[in-house]
Amino acid sequence: MSVMTVPPSRRASARRDRAGYLFVAPFLIMFVAMLVAPLAYAGYLSLFREQLIGGVRFAGLDNYIQALSDERLLDGVLRVSRFFLVQVPIMLVLALLFALALDSGAMLLSRVIRLGIFVPYAVPGVIAALMWSYLYGPQFGPITQLAEALGLPAPNLLSSDLMLGSVANIVTWEFTGYNMIILYAALRAIPTELYEAAAVDGAGAWRIAWSVKIPALRPALLMALIFSVIGSFQLFNEPALLQRLAPNVIDSAYTPNLYTYSLAFVSQDINYAAAVSFLLGLVIVVVSYTVQLAVARRRR
Repeated sequence: MSVMTVPPSRRASARRDRAGYLFVAPFLIMFVAMLVAPLAYAGYLSLFREQLIGGVRFAGLDNYIQALSDERLLDGVLRVSRFFLVQVPIMLVLALLFALALDSGAMLLSRVIRLGIFVPYAVPGVIAALMWSYLYGPQFGPITQLAEALGLPAPNLLSSDLMLGSVANIVTWEFTGYNMIILYAALRAIPTELYEAAAVDGAGAWRIAWSVKIPALRPALLMALIFSVIGSFQLFNEPALLQRLAPNVIDSAYTPNLYTYSLAFVSQDINYAAAVSFLLGLVIVVVSYTVQLAVARRRR
């Protein structure tokens, strides 16, 4: 009678596998508990509808069909799309210029400047929105007071014409430093041999930045762009706080995220809010994939 034995190498491999699963287990548990389970429950809720007569009943895709023709939701998506097309390029260009300037080594007090640009990202979004709300104040804000002191007409930064730009200014102030750090870290990872070869060929600082550094930054720029897509369509804190100062300009559907919050916690329409959330997630996935695909085709 022969006894089957497991080779020592296979035993060691099995132990390594078990150790790997143990290390990954906490993340998987939190991932399922905090993301997968809430998504599944929200998807379940989105298939029902509560009625005054009859209570909650299965509605299938009716909530999604209603959301696709909801003018308030569509207006919010278009408004956020305009915000994305204007604010994100400005923010990424500023982050790129700051990163290139810091990487050049020609700036004095570069560590202090780098920290100063990054500090706004460390400020909580709510605090940043409150601070800028004070600055934007049409009656008590310092911008208004300065304009009056100079004898100039004070701009109403909380008017319907300027509100989207005011929100974009807050977001740019908050996240330029974050994107700068991503690009700066990518610049520091570029092999110095490339710079030396370009210098030997007679390239100056501007030529090296344009022909060597910026092409090498494309993966980091793409990542920053994808993060910006997600952040733009999840815009909530800034309009929610500015709404208190300009309730006639920012309504409950100013952005899709604000609309979803209002549906769920003000109107108590949880089922429809869940359907809107899923559609908003689908829009983010489609836009992110489209941006990634467009950049990939451009690189070919």
